[in-house]
Amino acid sequence: MKTFQPKLFHSLKNYSASKLINDLIAGVIVAIIALPLSIALAIASGVSPEQGLYTAIVAGFVIAFLGGSSVNISGPTAAFATIVAGIVATHGLSGLIIATILAGIILILMGICRFGSLIKYIPMTITTGFTAGIAVTIIVGQIKDFLGLTFAPGTHAIETGEKVEAIIESITTLNVDAVIVGCIGMAILILWPMLGRAKWGVFSTICGKIPPSIIAVIAGILLVQFAPLEVNTIGTLYPELSSAFPMPSLPAFDFATVKAVIPSAFTIALLAAIESLLSCVVSDGMIGDRHNSNTELIAQGVGNVCSGIFGGIPATGAIARTAANVKNGGRSPISGIVHALVLLLFLLVLMPLAKMIPMPIIAAILFMVAYNMSEWRHFVHICRFSALSDILVLVVTFVLTVVFDLVVAIAVGLVLAAALFMKRMSDVTHVRRWDAKNSEDSKYKSIPDRTVVYEINGPMFFADADKFLDFSLDQDTKCVIVRMSNVPSIDATAMKNFELLLTVCRERNVTLLLSHVNEFPMTVMKKSGFYEHLGAEHFVANIDDALAIAETMQK
Repeated sequence: MKTFQPKLFHSLKNYSASKLINDLIAGVIVAIIALPLSIALAIASGVSPEQGLYTAIVAGFVIAFLGGSSVNISGPTAAFATIVAGIVATHGLSGLIIATILAGIILILMGICRFGSLIKYIPMTITTGFTAGIAVTIIVGQIKDFLGLTFAPGTHAIETGEKVEAIIESITTLNVDAVIVGCIGMAILILWPMLGRAKWGVFSTICGKIPPSIIAVIAGILLVQFAPLEVNTIGTLYPELSSAFPMPSLPAFDFATVKAVIPSAFTIALLAAIESLLSCVVSDGMIGDRHNSNTELIAQGVGNVCSGIFGGIPATGAIARTAANVKNGGRSPISGIVHALVLLLFLLVLMPLAKMIPMPIIAAILFMVAYNMSEWRHFVHICRFSALSDILVLVVTFVLTVVFDLVVAIAVGLVLAAALFMKRMSDVTHVRRWDAKNSEDSKYKSIPDRTVVYEINGPMFFADADKFLDFSLDQDTKCVIVRMSNVPSIDATAMKNFELLLTVCRERNVTLLLSHVNEFPMTVMKKSGFYEHLGAEHFVANIDDALAIAETMQK
């Protein structure tokens, strides 16, 4: 499979008018879904609403055009909300643009280096943990707007803990009108899909086609405009909302800012890679296709670089929007391109209407986004039925995401998962000395006199190196056989221990034989020089040959 092979050009080879119509319909529907989400996610990220649309338009178009998936829809997602908000609060918009561009460059390099297949080595417990943590932080961040609270002047509420403290301190400023609008929005978001699933003929079909977020937005605007309700709207908080498409520009790059945002850029790149490739895997199963992971990473990288240049925020593949694209007939990247163009049309023509959207409705939409992304049932299932080590990684990643940030959570989660994995591998590796008096060892194999047989089961690596120092030689031992048929891999530390064993054997005039060395350990032994040092004649095909050689040494 080629490193860079966009699906668009492959899709156009057998394109037809019927496919175009399906892609157009799917693209329009996905744009309707993406519209309120892009605005809401931008607000949750601490930037202006139009920047969410810039992201969905620019990144959505570029990634669809260059991507390795036929149906992946990209744009701003909830996974980035907390980390973007943290960057904006600490380094401002210029810092965010630098981090977004750097993340794009990292993604491009990942694709060029063919790292697409390596993403699968990120443990599911880590992705579930930080996803649930992000969901909690989004919910906490939207309580203020849902309840219509007014924070005291000078309130510093960036971290989740600070937001909780500020909410508690300002609870007396609760706006009943905001709660009413928010609850109506939540009711629509919950009940509208149920109507779509009901068997009420055309009515249910219509409900199933129109996204509930659009209905909630329309209902919220009508409530605020025609009912005596005093509620903050997007226009209240963002009076300078622009309907113009931005000109490309670059911030001033200085070493201090670049150095400060590099950890966040790596986190953004990792999240974008995980979420986009996961979205590709899900859509592959829905349409029976196969994506090119490295092409997708390169496209995601170019899309994020372009998003940063046009003033957008980080983007990645959105699973829910991709699934909606497939369900509505999208089968080629054309639908993703149409989705971006429809959003551009809204930005240029209808953006003033966005000022009328009530903030409690935005909060309600984000509550539902957080609920859907939390995968709380999966979280609970892991806690109930998985190994203690998996539960520990899950909970630690979740807590660190909520209390600190994604950079800390992912770093600690990966280190912890790796350490626990090595512990498990060490536990399954053991060294056993054959005993001639043991019926299991002597039933089929006759162990010659003055011969010691050790059997190693499991990978040989540094975490269990001490187990290979337990080889003991009797005073009259003439031959040591190490049976390695169940050793799949070996590392430098284990090789060092073999060198020590060989040294001891030669000092005592004892012959060392290695039986049934598998392909990978043999490659390591040859590369390290141990194969030559021991001698080819001391490597035997199986235990029977090794025992036969030991038998001849008794004569």
